[in-house]
Amino acid sequence: MGGYGGKSATGASCMAEQITLARNSIDVESAADSVGVKRASWATAYLRRLTTTDTIAVVGSLSVAQIIRFGTDRAHMLSGATNLNYTAVSALLMVAWLSSLAMFRSRDPRVVGGGADEYRRVAHASMGLFGLVAIVAFLFKIELARGYLAVALPLGLFTLVLGRWSWRRWLMHQRRQGRMITTVIVVGSHRAAATMANSFEHAVHAGYRVVGVCIPGWGRGKGKSLTLQGHTVPVLGDETAVVDAVRASGADMVAVSNTEYLGAEGMRALAWDLEAVDVDMVVSAGVAEVAGPRLHMQPVAGLPLLHVEKPRYRGANELGKNLVDFVGAAVGLAVLSPLLLLVALAVKVDSRGPVFYRAERIGLNGKPFPMMKFRSMVVDAHQQRTVLRGVNEGAGPLFKMRNDPRVTRVGWWLRRMSIDELPQLFNVLAGQMSIVGPRPPLRAEVRTYTGDVHRRLLVKPGITGLWQVSGRSNLSWEQSVRLDLYYVENWSMIQDLIIIWRTVGAVLKGRGAY
Repeated sequence: MGGYGGKSATGASCMAEQITLARNSIDVESAADSVGVKRASWATAYLRRLTTTDTIAVVGSLSVAQIIRFGTDRAHMLSGATNLNYTAVSALLMVAWLSSLAMFRSRDPRVVGGGADEYRRVAHASMGLFGLVAIVAFLFKIELARGYLAVALPLGLFTLVLGRWSWRRWLMHQRRQGRMITTVIVVGSHRAAATMANSFEHAVHAGYRVVGVCIPGWGRGKGKSLTLQGHTVPVLGDETAVVDAVRASGADMVAVSNTEYLGAEGMRALAWDLEAVDVDMVVSAGVAEVAGPRLHMQPVAGLPLLHVEKPRYRGANELGKNLVDFVGAAVGLAVLSPLLLLVALAVKVDSRGPVFYRAERIGLNGKPFPMMKFRSMVVDAHQQRTVLRGVNEGAGPLFKMRNDPRVTRVGWWLRRMSIDELPQLFNVLAGQMSIVGPRPPLRAEVRTYTGDVHRRLLVKPGITGLWQVSGRSNLSWEQSVRLDLYYVENWSMIQDLIIIWRTVGAVLKGRGAY
């Protein structure tokens, strides 16, 4: 195909017809919010809200730290050999903290509402500022009150992240209602464009809606369209008609799924033309299931090369993660011991049989181990499984039923709240499991593994993981495997913390728990 250039004759002849189809594919209310209002409109208002809550968090945390450390007596706010005025110190830190958040681009429109990257930038900005304050204080022998800093940093970081999290929840709710949406034109070959468009449509919380596609070769036919998530998206032209499609549809962004049809010169020309109409352009890296921390841009000989780091299997089994698992499990068992005793008593009183159920699972490097759970079924549940095999609702080799008659009365509540899995903390203490990891598989399940699925066994299985916070039993077998492999190859401590946080919400909602 030719590079990016003028609009094709065939594309011009039916552009108006295709644009009408594009607008009809979006409901009237969403069109007013999405197509008629440029991304900058809602993004600017959203960023103003973030700036306001960031300011409140910073000012509030520093004020609270000052009051806790010095009280409200002005005489007590003069501290150290240099006779520091901590009201002035707080004011200076407020300005510096807000400036640091801006310098680290924590309110960049491309990351706000995204979760991990946004929180990471907030943390880096805050930790970097206080690290700089400590260095300056040491070099110039300034005696800063440690109690003041010890309160200000954690309180400020917590309130900043809490504010971002709250606004992100609000933003996702708006997007589920069809508001705060970025409309997209996808450019690429039929298969690549369809894959990217379906990904956008599936991730509703991301806030992207495809209003049209530009496919090379479209000029040889009319009336083509793609079907995405139950609705039709029109083909608005070929690779030469992108800017015309943007102007006609009012799209906010152009997403290029594969670049071979445009070439380097065509991509540069397209970027310049989109700049003139104030529209963003994104390009797919073409690297499936690789997380951002493993991707790095590296200019070589004037070419922007994408460097992909090796998967982090080893990191998920090293001292740092093992230490966090051991300490977390020990603290968890100590804190939850009263609940565990009450649950054990309830299980014993409710039905005949042992309190705990030990089931063989396959762990790190294919080694079997006995996984502990509170018993939630009748004693002869395994024997009854053959009778119920015809009504299996599980994905792949897993056996699951939404209304399993083998589940006891107490067991139903334990499963609903995932309390039956708490004894797995003993498996974590024994080094057989991790707090976060892939789902622990059955031996029969492992026998069915082919190809890359064996990579799930390169790290310890977890009590929770991406599979649990993404739907659990509601997931298909393929989705469960894909999430586990993604975790295995892209492990990080930050991701573990986010999964633990999301687990709390997933457990409270009981989504996919049966």
